[in-house]
Amino acid sequence: MFDIFIKTHFSGGHHLRDYPGTCERPHGHNWKVKVQVRADKLDQLGMGIDFKVLKKHVARVIDTLDHYDLNDHAAFQERNPSSEHIAMYIFEELENELQTDRYKLYSVEVRETDTSGVIYYGS
Repeated sequence: MFDIFIKTHFSGGHHLRDYPGTCERPHGHNWKVKVQVRADKLDQLGMGIDFKVLKKHVARVIDTLDHYDLNDHAAFQERNPSSEHIAMYIFEELENELQTDRYKLYSVEVRETDTSGVIYYGS
């Protein structure tokens, strides 16, 4: 079993509706993202998934978040753009693309800071 991951980041603004504190006010983060794929077999080159392929799929999703007000994003009209919901959104957007007979999406980690974040494993 192999866990293959890439790390990336994006910047964006948000506010948490109905939050009882300062996070209800507009503010921004430089979110750090880690996407992990679990492979139980390797291909003929000895890879679970090519990093280049993983990076391409992840970049497509991250580009929909980078330098936007996340409260305006379609995915966050009915739910707050919390780190939990952002991780869930990224996972849901990637899940079908990152599934073959060799590997599948395992987790998405989203960090607001170096010391605070969440990991989503899917439902």
